[in-house]
Amino acid sequence: MEPDPKLLEILVCPLTKMPLVYDRAKQELLSKAAGLAYPIRGGIPIMLQGEARELTEEERVALR
Repeated sequence: MEPDPKLLEILVCPLTKMPLVYDRAKQELLSKAAGLAYPIRGGIPIMLQGEARELTEEERVALR
């Protein structure tokens, strides 16, 4: 299930308050500033730091 596109436009990283990048293939919202990937489950973004995973160095470079 895809998240609502309008929701994705207004969501920001809860830690940095910076915009997020939607990764459709991995169903994650990526925070360049925090270096975190927030999961999307059942179309619902899980915006909790404890649920996020750290981006790999390769992922960080790709986001630049």
